[in-house]
Amino acid sequence: MCRSEVAQLCKQIELEFDAMQRGMAGVALGNASHAFIRTRMARIGACQQKLANHVGKTAANHIIGDLYTKTMEQGLSSDATP
Repeated sequence: MCRSEVAQLCKQIELEFDAMQRGMAGVALGNASHAFIRTRMARIGACQQKLANHVGKTAANHIIGDLYTKTMEQGLSSDATP
């Protein structure tokens, strides 16, 4: 396993989740918003496949879940701050 490649994939996944969250909270509505989110999810899926090649499918699923939770919790806490 190449730690730096795994770290890069995790960072990319985190950035995609962050962009997806900002897209959901943004002003874009309708098909444009859905297309934006679908694109981000597709990118996350591609990164997840690469990640699974390094750490295994189960570990990759756990990493994705942890990154999703971390990103969404950060977004909720930043929304609560005035």
